[in-house]
Amino acid sequence: MNSARLRALVPLLLVLLLVASPLRAATVIRDTEIERYLRRLAEPVLAAAGLAPEGVEIVVLRDPAINAFVAGGRRLYLYTGLLEATATPEQLAAVIAHEAGHMAGGHLVRLADEVQRAMVQSLVGAVLGAAAAVAGAPEVGTALILGGQDVARRRFLGFTRTQEGLADQAAVTALERAGIDPAALVEFLEVMRRYEAVAGGGGDVYLRTHPLTETRIAELRRRVARSSARGRRLGQALHLRHARMRAKLEGFLARDPAAVAERRCGGTAFADAYACVVALFRTGKVEAALTRLEALVAARPDDPYLQELLGQLRFESGRVAAAEEPWQRAVALVPDAPLLRFGLARVLVELGGRARLREARQHLTEALRLEPENAAIHRLLGVVLGRLGETAASYVELAEWALRTGRLRDVALYLERARNAGPDAGLALRIADLEQALERARAEARRRRR
Repeated sequence: MNSARLRALVPLLLVLLLVASPLRAATVIRDTEIERYLRRLAEPVLAAAGLAPEGVEIVVLRDPAINAFVAGGRRLYLYTGLLEATATPEQLAAVIAHEAGHMAGGHLVRLADEVQRAMVQSLVGAVLGAAAAVAGAPEVGTALILGGQDVARRRFLGFTRTQEGLADQAAVTALERAGIDPAALVEFLEVMRRYEAVAGGGGDVYLRTHPLTETRIAELRRRVARSSARGRRLGQALHLRHARMRAKLEGFLARDPAAVAERRCGGTAFADAYACVVALFRTGKVEAALTRLEALVAARPDDPYLQELLGQLRFESGRVAAAEEPWQRAVALVPDAPLLRFGLARVLVELGGRARLREARQHLTEALRLEPENAAIHRLLGVVLGRLGETAASYVELAEWALRTGRLRDVALYLERARNAGPDAGLALRIADLEQALERARAEARRRRR
C-alpha cells in the first residue's frame, strides 16, 4: 500500500486499529495526555484506598455510556461518556475511589470465573495490557482499538446493592485520606440522577449497573456532612487538565463536529481552542485548524501535546516533512512516552532514508522498553528492521506482533523465516521463547474450543 493511500485510510487523529478478536464492539482509546492525567489523578486515591497504584491498570473505553467498572483483578475501565460527564476532577476522583472500593473489598472475587473470562475475552480480547495492535496500519497517536461485545459487558457489570453501599463508604474514606472533599461523590450521583431522568429510566448510564436509591444518596450526605475533608478541592492545574481532557474527547468523538466547532470556536478558554482545532479538522477545514493550532503552539511551545497534535494533523493532511519537527519536539519534552516515540517513528519511516530508519529503530526500541506488550510497535519495528536489511530480527518482531494479536499461523510462519535467515545467538533464544509461547497459545485456543 503506498503512503498516500495509507494516509487516506487514517481517519483524522483518531485511528482505528483492528484487533484479532472474534467479537468487535467496545473500543480502547490510547492517548498519552489523557492517560497521564488519569494516572496523576488516580494514584493518590488508589493509595488511599489501600491499593498499590502501580499495580492498577487504567483503561479508557470509547463508549458514550456513563459508566466505569473493574475487572481482571486490578484493571479499572473508564468510559469516555463518564469522562465527559464529570464536570470536575474531584467528581472523577470520586468515581475512581468508588471502583477502588470494589477492588480493595474483593468484590470481584465473588463473581464467577467464567463470567470474568467471558467479559474480558469479549470486551477487549487481545488488547489487555497492550498499547495498540495491528492489521495493516498500526498507527497510534490518539488511537482506537476494536475489542469485543457489549452483551458480555453488561452481564459482568452488575453488583449488588450491598456491595455498592460498601464501595460508597470505602470511597468516602479514600477521598478523605487523599485530601479530597467526598461531597464530590454526591455531586456525581446527582449528575447521574439527572441523566437518569433525561433517559427516562432506560438509558445506558452508570445507574444501570450501580443501583441508585434515595436512601443511598441520603446516607452519603450524612457521612459527607461529618467529613473532615469538607471544602478541600484539587489544585487549579488538575482542573485545567480535566478541562483539556473533556475538550479533546469532545472534539474527537462528537457525532457532529460542526456543532462542536460552532460552540467552541468562539470561546476564550484554552479548552475551547483545543476542541475547536480538532472539530475544524474533522469537518475538513484543515487550513483553519492548522492556523489556529500553530498559533496555540507559538504561545505554548513547551506543551508536548500541542506539539503532538500539530505533528499528527500535518501528517494526516499530507504534510509529512513538516510533521517531523513538532513530533521531535514532543518526544524531547516527554521522552518516556512510548506512544509519542511511536508517532515520531511513523513520520521517520514515511520520510525514508537509512539515517531516518536508524533513528526510527532507536525510538521504537526505547518505546518497547517502556511498553513491551505493544503489538503495533513490534510490527513497525519489524518493518524498519526489514528495510535496514536485518532480516532475522525483522521476522522475530513480526512474530511478536502476530502472537500478541492472535495470528497464530503467522507466528509460525515468521519464526520459520527467522530461523532460515540465520539468527545470532540472542535472536535464537527469542525464537525459542516465542515458539514456547506459540504452543501455549495453541493449547489455550484448543481449550476454549472444547
